[in-house]
Amino acid sequence: MYEILPRSDGAVLGVKVSGTLTIEEEKELIAKADELVSTYGKASFVVVLGKHVGVSLKAVASDIKWIITHMDKIARVAVVTDSKFVSALVDIDAAFANLAGIKEKHFSTAELDAAWDWIEETMPTP
Repeated sequence: MYEILPRSDGAVLGVKVSGTLTIEEEKELIAKADELVSTYGKASFVVVLGKHVGVSLKAVASDIKWIITHMDKIARVAVVTDSKFVSALVDIDAAFANLAGIKEKHFSTAELDAAWDWIEETMPTP
């Protein structure tokens, strides 16, 4: 399941994911991301991952497909988690994302405000 974070504004979408994200929920999030890209040209994302996050295989495939086809529409991605494993994956992925012009960075849950500040530094405008 997910919740839209209240600091979401303009071209920035903040989402907290907990439990298992279904394909239906992933489609809802993709629709929200498409709306931001349509309005602003580019969008940035804050993704807060709870302790026990799971994602259906279909949701992962849908997410990857959207990212690959919209790489030029993503400005920044902040992943907020205390998981050392996920943080390491973000660090590895950030190098590849940078090649596509996407800035990606991980933050601990204690650094949530810093993640928002980093995302909002270059918030796209319509």
